Amino acid sequence: MIQTENGAPYILIDCGPDFREQMLRNDSPDLAAALLTHSHYDHVGGIDDLRPYCHDAINGLFPLYCQQSVADDLHSRVPYCFAKKLYPGVPTFNIHTIRENDVFDIEIPGFRTVSIKALPVIHGQLPILGFKTGKFAYITDCSHLPDETIAELKGLDILIINALRHNPHPTHFKLLEALNVINMTAPKRAYLTHVSHDMGLTAEAEKLLPPNVWFAFDGLCIDMNEPI
Repeated sequence: MIQTENGAPYILIDCGPDFREQMLRNDSPDLAAALLTHSHYDHVGGIDDLRPYCHDAINGLFPLYCQQSVADDLHSRVPYCFAKKLYPGVPTFNIHTIRENDVFDIEIPGFRTVSIKALPVIHGQLPILGFKTGKFAYITDCSHLPDETIAELKGLDILIINALRHNPHPTHFKLLEALNVINMTAPKRAYLTHVSHDMGLTAEAEKLLPPNVWFAFDGLCIDMNEPI
């Protein structure tokens, strides 16, 4: 989740199957919108649990930002959310379709508008999206980054990027590949996400990390203004 100023609702990135438990552990903060990288179940399996947030959204429609292919998949997976005659209480969404390299604004009433850029990412053979706002970027499920995305990632304060394990994988970065991207783009700080048990014990794996790179963990909160 991204919060751009104190007190503002958060912008959610992806909504996995344990979304409900994650939100309860974090005191159910307010959400302004959700960005979806792609429609694999581990990234959208919690969509139905967004229903409490629909009641607070404009016209009861919670904003989702995603590619057209993701929107089509959601219509197939949760058709009851898009029926002509809606069952009372179902989650309802305002889907904003976005494409690679689109720059779009999310308006948050009472707070400043947030500008976001959709970054091209390759997940095996599937084109998905990463997201960048200001000096922060989030990349997950990546096995290859186009040169244009590498250029967008240079000079960041914070980069979140996936690193599945030590050995090669057909659809995700291994640790060395993620570290190579970090080396090329030189963020001030980088955090590794989408890490599997094959990475091994944290105490051992983190010995392989440069001083400005850490493994992310559940409940991690990063302050962009915190000194390095």
